[in-house]
Amino acid sequence: MNNFFRRSFLFLACVLVCRAQTSAPSFAERLVKVALERVQHTVRYDPAYVVLDYPNGDVPADTGVCTDEVIRSYRALGIDLQKLVHEDMRRAFAAYPKDWGLRSTDKNIDHRRVPNLQTFFKRRGAALSVTQKAEDYLPGDLITCTVAGRLPHIAIVVPAADGSATPWIVHNIGQGPKHESRLFEFPITGHYRFHPR
Repeated sequence: MNNFFRRSFLFLACVLVCRAQTSAPSFAERLVKVALERVQHTVRYDPAYVVLDYPNGDVPADTGVCTDEVIRSYRALGIDLQKLVHEDMRRAFAAYPKDWGLRSTDKNIDHRRVPNLQTFFKRRGAALSVTQKAEDYLPGDLITCTVAGRLPHIAIVVPAADGSATPWIVHNIGQGPKHESRLFEFPITGHYRFHPR
Protein backbone atom coordinates (compact mmCIF):
# COMPACT_ATOMS: atom_id res chain seq x y z
CA MET A 1 0.00 0.00 0.00
CA ASN A 2 1.59 3.30 -1.02
CA ASN A 3 1.61 6.38 1.21
CA PHE A 4 -1.35 8.04 -0.52
CA PHE A 5 -3.63 5.05 0.00
CA ARG A 6 -2.34 4.55 3.56
CA ARG A 7 -3.09 8.18 4.45
CA SER A 8 -6.49 7.98 2.77
CA PHE A 9 -7.32 4.79 4.65
CA LEU A 10 -6.27 6.31 8.02
CA PHE A 11 -8.26 9.48 7.30
CA LEU A 12 -11.39 7.47 6.44
CA ALA A 13 -10.98 5.32 9.56
CA CYS A 14 -10.65 8.45 11.70
CA VAL A 15 -13.78 9.98 10.16
CA LEU A 16 -15.78 6.82 10.81
CA VAL A 17 -14.58 6.56 14.44
CA CYS A 18 -15.27 10.24 15.11
CA ARG A 19 -18.73 9.98 13.52
CA ALA A 20 -19.54 6.91 15.65
CA GLN A 21 -18.39 8.69 18.79
CA THR A 22 -20.43 11.83 18.14
CA SER A 23 -23.57 9.94 17.15
CA ALA A 24 -23.65 7.63 20.18
CA PRO A 25 -26.37 8.76 22.59
CA SER A 26 -25.22 9.98 25.99
CA PHE A 27 -26.18 8.23 29.20
CA ALA A 28 -28.73 10.99 29.89
CA GLU A 29 -30.31 10.54 26.46
CA ARG A 30 -30.55 6.79 26.95
CA LEU A 31 -32.04 7.25 30.44
CA VAL A 32 -34.67 9.63 29.05
CA LYS A 33 -35.54 7.14 26.32
CA VAL A 34 -36.09 4.25 28.74
CA ALA A 35 -37.96 6.49 31.20
CA LEU A 36 -40.35 7.62 28.45
CA GLU A 37 -40.82 4.00 27.40
CA ARG A 38 -41.95 3.25 30.97
CA VAL A 39 -45.12 5.31 30.47
CA GLN A 40 -46.34 2.62 28.06
CA HIS A 41 -46.61 0.15 30.96
CA THR A 42 -49.66 -0.40 33.13
CA VAL A 43 -48.48 -0.34 36.75
CA ARG A 44 -50.73 -0.47 39.79
CA TYR A 45 -49.38 1.68 42.60
CA ASP A 46 -48.50 -0.77 45.36
CA PRO A 47 -45.97 -0.02 48.12
CA ALA A 48 -46.19 -3.51 49.66
CA TYR A 49 -43.03 -5.11 51.01
CA VAL A 50 -41.97 -7.91 48.66
CA VAL A 51 -39.16 -10.44 49.06
CA LEU A 52 -36.91 -9.94 46.03
CA ASP A 53 -34.22 -11.85 44.23
CA TYR A 54 -30.75 -10.38 44.66
CA PRO A 55 -29.19 -8.88 42.68
CA ASN A 56 -31.52 -7.55 39.97
CA GLY A 57 -34.63 -8.23 42.02
CA ASP A 58 -37.89 -6.49 41.16
CA VAL A 59 -41.46 -6.41 42.37
CA PRO A 60 -44.04 -7.81 39.92
CA ALA A 61 -43.90 -5.84 36.66
CA ASP A 62 -47.50 -4.64 36.98
CA THR A 63 -46.94 -3.11 40.43
CA GLY A 64 -44.64 -0.51 41.89
CA VAL A 65 -44.11 2.96 43.31
CA CYS A 66 -42.13 6.06 42.30
CA THR A 67 -38.76 4.52 43.16
CA ASP A 68 -39.49 1.47 41.02
CA GLU A 69 -39.72 3.66 37.90
CA VAL A 70 -36.25 5.02 38.63
CA ILE A 71 -34.90 1.55 39.46
CA ARG A 72 -36.37 0.00 36.31
CA SER A 73 -35.10 2.81 34.11
CA TYR A 74 -31.54 2.51 35.40
CA ARG A 75 -31.70 -1.28 35.25
CA ALA A 76 -32.62 -1.08 31.55
CA LEU A 77 -29.19 0.55 31.13
CA GLY A 78 -27.40 -2.11 33.13
CA ILE A 79 -27.28 -0.20 36.45
CA ASP A 80 -28.69 -2.19 39.39
CA LEU A 81 -29.61 0.29 42.13
CA GLN A 82 -30.72 -2.57 44.38
CA LYS A 83 -27.17 -3.91 44.45
CA LEU A 84 -25.45 -0.52 44.53
CA VAL A 85 -27.56 0.84 47.39
CA HIS A 86 -27.36 -2.42 49.36
CA GLU A 87 -23.56 -2.57 49.07
CA ASP A 88 -23.17 1.09 50.02
CA MET A 89 -25.47 0.69 53.01
CA ARG A 90 -23.48 -2.32 54.17
CA ARG A 91 -20.31 -0.21 54.02
CA ALA A 92 -21.78 2.90 55.65
CA PHE A 93 -25.06 2.00 57.38
CA ALA A 94 -24.71 4.90 59.83
CA ALA A 95 -24.81 7.39 56.95
CA TYR A 96 -28.33 6.34 55.94
CA PRO A 97 -31.65 7.47 57.46
CA LYS A 98 -33.06 5.52 60.39
CA ASP A 99 -36.69 6.41 59.60
CA TRP A 100 -37.79 2.77 59.62
CA GLY A 101 -36.11 1.59 62.82
CA LEU A 102 -33.87 -0.86 60.99
CA ARG A 103 -30.67 -2.07 62.60
CA SER A 104 -29.23 -3.56 59.44
CA THR A 105 -29.68 -3.48 55.69
CA ASP A 106 -32.60 -5.09 53.87
CA LYS A 107 -31.92 -5.85 50.21
CA ASN A 108 -35.67 -6.21 49.57
CA ILE A 109 -36.62 -2.63 50.37
CA ASP A 110 -33.67 -0.31 51.03
CA HIS A 111 -33.33 0.81 47.40
CA ARG A 112 -37.08 1.38 47.14
CA ARG A 113 -37.05 4.17 49.73
CA VAL A 114 -36.59 7.74 48.50
CA PRO A 115 -34.48 8.94 51.48
CA ASN A 116 -32.07 6.05 50.91
CA LEU A 117 -31.75 6.90 47.22
CA GLN A 118 -31.12 10.54 48.14
CA THR A 119 -28.35 9.49 50.51
CA PHE A 120 -26.84 7.12 47.97
CA PHE A 121 -26.80 9.76 45.20
CA LYS A 122 -25.22 12.32 47.55
CA ARG A 123 -22.57 9.83 48.60
CA ARG A 124 -21.79 9.15 44.94
CA GLY A 125 -21.25 12.86 44.27
CA ALA A 126 -24.39 13.19 42.14
CA ALA A 127 -26.14 15.92 44.17
CA LEU A 128 -26.75 19.28 42.49
CA SER A 129 -28.23 22.53 43.73
CA VAL A 130 -31.98 22.79 44.16
CA THR A 131 -33.26 25.88 42.37
CA GLN A 132 -36.46 27.21 40.89
CA LYS A 133 -34.83 27.75 37.50
CA ALA A 134 -36.08 25.41 34.79
CA GLU A 135 -32.79 25.61 32.88
CA ASP A 136 -30.93 24.00 35.81
CA TYR A 137 -32.83 20.73 35.37
CA LEU A 138 -31.58 18.73 32.41
CA PRO A 139 -33.16 15.66 30.82
CA GLY A 140 -31.79 12.61 32.60
CA ASP A 141 -31.58 14.37 35.98
CA LEU A 142 -33.51 13.11 39.01
CA ILE A 143 -35.53 15.20 41.42
CA THR A 144 -36.97 14.37 44.81
CA CYS A 145 -39.80 16.30 46.37
CA THR A 146 -42.34 16.20 49.17
CA VAL A 147 -45.97 15.44 48.30
CA ALA A 148 -48.81 16.42 50.63
CA GLY A 149 -46.32 17.95 53.04
CA ARG A 150 -44.82 14.65 54.19
CA LEU A 151 -44.48 11.99 51.47
CA PRO A 152 -41.10 11.65 49.75
CA HIS A 153 -41.28 11.28 45.98
CA ILE A 154 -38.77 10.83 43.12
CA ALA A 155 -38.96 11.44 39.37
CA ILE A 156 -36.83 11.51 36.23
CA VAL A 157 -36.52 14.81 34.35
CA VAL A 158 -37.37 14.52 30.64
CA PRO A 159 -37.99 16.99 27.80
CA ALA A 160 -41.35 18.73 27.73
CA ALA A 161 -43.82 17.03 25.42
CA ASP A 162 -45.13 20.43 24.30
CA GLY A 163 -41.66 21.81 23.55
CA SER A 164 -41.77 24.33 26.41
CA ALA A 165 -38.60 25.46 28.21
CA THR A 166 -39.63 23.87 31.50
CA PRO A 167 -38.84 20.15 31.50
CA TRP A 168 -41.43 17.56 32.40
CA ILE A 169 -40.98 14.50 34.58
CA VAL A 170 -41.65 10.77 34.36
CA HIS A 171 -42.91 9.41 37.67
CA ASN A 172 -45.46 7.24 39.42
CA ILE A 173 -47.38 9.30 41.92
CA GLY A 174 -50.26 6.86 42.22
CA GLN A 175 -51.64 6.25 38.74
CA GLY A 176 -48.72 4.34 37.22
CA PRO A 177 -45.86 5.84 35.21
CA LYS A 178 -46.79 9.19 33.65
CA HIS A 179 -45.05 11.88 31.57
CA GLU A 180 -46.29 15.14 33.07
CA SER A 181 -45.58 18.84 33.46
CA ARG A 182 -45.16 18.78 37.24
CA LEU A 183 -41.49 19.62 37.83
CA PHE A 184 -42.18 22.47 40.24
CA GLU A 185 -45.57 21.37 41.54
CA PHE A 186 -44.20 20.06 44.85
CA PRO A 187 -41.34 21.38 47.02
CA ILE A 188 -38.13 19.97 45.56
CA THR A 189 -35.89 18.39 48.19
CA GLY A 190 -33.12 17.06 45.98
CA HIS A 191 -31.60 17.31 42.51
CA TYR A 192 -29.24 14.63 41.20
CA ARG A 193 -27.32 13.75 38.06
CA PHE A 194 -26.30 10.12 38.41
CA HIS A 195 -24.69 9.08 35.14
CA PRO A 196 -22.27 6.29 36.05
CA ARG A 197 -21.35 5.55 32.40
